[in-house]
Amino acid sequence: MKVDADMGISTKAIHAGETPDSITGASAPNLVMSTTFVVDEPLSFSANNMKDDMPYLYTRWGNPTVRQLEAKLAALEGADACVAFASGMAASAALLLGTLSQGDNLVISDTNYAGTAEFVRETLPRMGITVSPVDTSDSANISTALTPATKLVWVETPSNPITRLADIRAAADIAHEAGARLAVDSTFATPIATRPLELGADFVVHSLTKYIGGHGDALGGAVLGEAGAMNALNIEAVIHYGGTLSPFNAWLIMRGAATLPLRMRAHQDNAIAMANFLEKHPRVERVLYPGLASHPQHELAARQMHNFSGMMALRVKDGAAVARRMMRELRVFHYAVSLGHHRSLIYWMATDDLLSSSFRLSGPQREAYERYAGDGVFRISVGLEDAADLCTDLDRVLS
Repeated sequence: MKVDADMGISTKAIHAGETPDSITGASAPNLVMSTTFVVDEPLSFSANNMKDDMPYLYTRWGNPTVRQLEAKLAALEGADACVAFASGMAASAALLLGTLSQGDNLVISDTNYAGTAEFVRETLPRMGITVSPVDTSDSANISTALTPATKLVWVETPSNPITRLADIRAAADIAHEAGARLAVDSTFATPIATRPLELGADFVVHSLTKYIGGHGDALGGAVLGEAGAMNALNIEAVIHYGGTLSPFNAWLIMRGAATLPLRMRAHQDNAIAMANFLEKHPRVERVLYPGLASHPQHELAARQMHNFSGMMALRVKDGAAVARRMMRELRVFHYAVSLGHHRSLIYWMATDDLLSSSFRLSGPQREAYERYAGDGVFRISVGLEDAADLCTDLDRVLS
């Protein structure tokens, strides 16, 4: 079925990238696990000579199942093209290494996914790339950090773990005015909540392991953007760096993506119920959830997000001790890392640990983070269980 741009998001989630098998009539997409393909014409042995109409040759160069997933994601994001990777970190590293060179500067959110934070602080400087972490919740900080060498601005919104937001349209205008491009890690939001390309971003990054896959059983990542840039990224980062997504994982993620609109509505409904419950709990110091009026950037969230997602940060007194109790006593929640799964997950993130190991913030930036997080937060990924059971589970441990 050809999916038109004006079709609804649920129709795109189900049908984009998929057609019945031309030989068997199978309705569900095929899983093509072959690493190599028989060809009936002479083809170059170099990926540098790949053409758009070239038949499949080798799965690291291209695979039918992976291509179906990429087409579905492109339709959901409203992107020209998509390149899928073996993990969210593979996607992030590919975009950073594929767009930055020695002497370039990167302006990036000072709080984001720990893997990204550590990569840009530890690996990029070794390659002669300077990195400027700033609080991107204030767009003026982006302007101040820009230099003539800035080639890329990177924001994560909502940011991991404190759900701090960045104004995507403002960040895009600022970056473009300076001749730079804007990348948005939209993993927390998903294309159901926010479509950054529509707000002026040049690239969107997703960890497909999270909401889009949705079931905690397949690693994957993706970068979306303009077709020419994605073609170049595919040749350099997938084919030459080798961050190839397994077709089996692509098949699992594609199946998860079909129900993404339904799941995100349920994630949001449960998160709102839980956030309202926790805000009134006597043991809770603060709930950070973009869907709450108490969130410092709720107005921006209401303007920029069509869905508030299921991610929140929770502050309680003696959080580290509560975490140890959770490990023993939680019945519905899993005390585990990751997020965006159908089951609810919770994990303690100590401020001193994050600031010293991943974010390495000091001075005003450290103080700004501590105003949100105190001595630490529980990152909560609200799943699809009954909201009353989730509230009861936390209440028992907190009380």
